[in-house]
Amino acid sequence: MATTFFSVHTTTPEERKVAEIVRMLHDGAVMLYPTDTGYSLGCSIEQKSALERIRQIRKLEPNKGLTFMCHSLSNIADYAVVSDKAYKTIKKLIPGPFTFILPATKTIPKLVLDPKKKTSGIRVPDHTLSLTLLQELGNPLLSITAKHPTKQHDYPHELLDLLASFVDIIVEPDREDFVGESTVIDMTTDTFEIIRTGAMHTDVELYLH
Repeated sequence: MATTFFSVHTTTPEERKVAEIVRMLHDGAVMLYPTDTGYSLGCSIEQKSALERIRQIRKLEPNKGLTFMCHSLSNIADYAVVSDKAYKTIKKLIPGPFTFILPATKTIPKLVLDPKKKTSGIRVPDHTLSLTLLQELGNPLLSITAKHPTKQHDYPHELLDLLASFVDIIVEPDREDFVGESTVIDMTTDTFEIIRTGAMHTDVELYLH
């Protein structure tokens, strides 16, 4: 399959282009797309072959749990066990560059899980284009930082050329407006722990108690 490029407005995504991207994702496409944290590799989490391809592109170990994006907090509850405390905390932080490590439900494919802990990372992005794709797709999108398996790059947009031969879809935004990597919060127990400090770290501790 030749790579299809879509130039899409970040804040007012064109319905026709979104519909075609979503159709391809339902058919098992792998895409390179912008989120609030940067360019990501993604696919529908319901497409096993696409999930396997992304693991191969990133050369991930079989026990590496993956992160996926949901459209809303209620959507998160369909895929993870969310305690009352976690629910209240997540509600204060989303949408935004935060990844919540939560116990997974049986709805989550095994290819996304941490096989030992039975957990997965879940996000709700602060990014209109990503949220539009999620809403139209109707199920979560895998979201893993886009990297070439062997080559380094100096600027985010260079990934578009470097990864063109690895993906089926490249979504080019009208502007690059990235805040940086997400802050990762382990919520598998009642004692929440920040395991990676990302772009939005100021006063996050206040929300965790």
